[in-house]
Amino acid sequence: MNKIMPIILIIFLLSAIPVHAEETKADRLWQDETIYSIMVDRFNNADIKNDLDVNTNDPNQYNGGDFQGIIDKLDYLKDMGFTAIRLSPIFDNAAGGYHGYWVTDYYKVDEHFGTMKEFQTLVKEAHKRKIRVIIDFVANNTAKSHPWVNDPEKGDWYHDQLEQVDWADQEQAENGWVDGLPDLNQDNPEVSQYLIDAAKWWIQKTDIDGYSLPEVDRVPTDFWKQFASAVKNEKKDFFLLGIPSLGSNVRLEQYQSAGLDSLFNYSQSEKLRQVFAATGRSLTSIPEQQLLEANFFDNEYTARFTRDIVDERQFPGSRWKTALTYLYTTPGIPVVYYGTEIALTGGEIPDNRRLMSFRAEKELIDYITQIGEVRAQQPSLTRGTFTMLYDKDGMVVYKREYKGETTVVAINNTRKSQNVTLTSEQLERNKELRGLLSDNVVRSQNGQYTLIIDRDNSEVFMLADKTGLNLPYITVTIIAVLLILLFLFLIIKRGKKNIG
Repeated sequence: MNKIMPIILIIFLLSAIPVHAEETKADRLWQDETIYSIMVDRFNNADIKNDLDVNTNDPNQYNGGDFQGIIDKLDYLKDMGFTAIRLSPIFDNAAGGYHGYWVTDYYKVDEHFGTMKEFQTLVKEAHKRKIRVIIDFVANNTAKSHPWVNDPEKGDWYHDQLEQVDWADQEQAENGWVDGLPDLNQDNPEVSQYLIDAAKWWIQKTDIDGYSLPEVDRVPTDFWKQFASAVKNEKKDFFLLGIPSLGSNVRLEQYQSAGLDSLFNYSQSEKLRQVFAATGRSLTSIPEQQLLEANFFDNEYTARFTRDIVDERQFPGSRWKTALTYLYTTPGIPVVYYGTEIALTGGEIPDNRRLMSFRAEKELIDYITQIGEVRAQQPSLTRGTFTMLYDKDGMVVYKREYKGETTVVAINNTRKSQNVTLTSEQLERNKELRGLLSDNVVRSQNGQYTLIIDRDNSEVFMLADKTGLNLPYITVTIIAVLLILLFLFLIIKRGKKNIG
């Protein structure tokens, strides 16, 4: 009896402890990811050996950021909750091509960023931390100094130069030379095959997880169909993110049939910026997003959202917190531009590409970490349906639902505390709302939930059973304690018998 008592006790205790049936995200979907977007040259300089032609006083020249700099900050990014990074183009570039868009060789890394081995290490180290890696693949154009430009045998690899282009005309948009850069002719089978082979080679060589595709709307969709099919055959769950030209209003549906997974939406971003740059602005104008749409406030092509906030004479920290709460809790994939966590400011290109600083107050970093944890823990925030429950003059409450889990988000984008009552028709009665950003608890009273949210503040709630005395659990606990005492008594008694 004494020998089997420990086994019986362990089995009983395990069966008595309640298990929280929460879905894990072991099989991550891309909509579960939170992406940190990096301009390699402007992020972190960790290796002075590749500081060629570096001039930190000139925003149009290389400033020194490199692969090692990103490797050194992977834990920093992981700790903030980012699960994927997107890098500006890393291919060999023409002189002054710090941004990566003046490609001269599709099979070499830019020496200013490091070596191929260092980039492979970057991907491996990211994967160790369960961080996926996306890089820009420039398929629309090359540098003026690319060897193909003056190769007489490759005259038909480019479209004829167009001095003036009507960008609203799709044919001209696909054939025009953007910023004077030679426009590749993807209708030429040799060109399309070259680009596709290069894209496959990088996957094989480095094990990257996706491509972001600049000027996606200025390349024929027929090419993207071939491209998507080829690269997705190279690696399971390979991700393609379209980056339209600034001001473009193309929609995700236009490219999903071509095999792309997600798309930046500048129209959506502009509405988000207008609403959240100051308080008291209604969210009604923001259309509902799609689960796989890439949502963002700013990127390498736009002025910084912090600049909008400052222009409105608002405090960047509180404005960014409210804005990021919305970004992290609505359908879509959040894409956060480097420097957001320190409210980095900047105007138009190149001012929006300032050097990152890692000496800053941690308040916003801590909030990003906290809201990132909430997003990671609640599958409903990344996979769930979206239902607006309340929307008036900048105060909104909405819910996300997925497989029995309900998360309620309340955002007070006003200058006054707000009081919102939700009915049993909107939320199941006799439950409670547990705050995930604070210790706030709202219990159902007469089938209603009354939310009180401070000005310019937000809360994310989980709908759960009411807390209180759990008699069955208390009973099981008492029995378990008694069994432990009985077991100890038998051990002591047996010990005395052996001594006697």
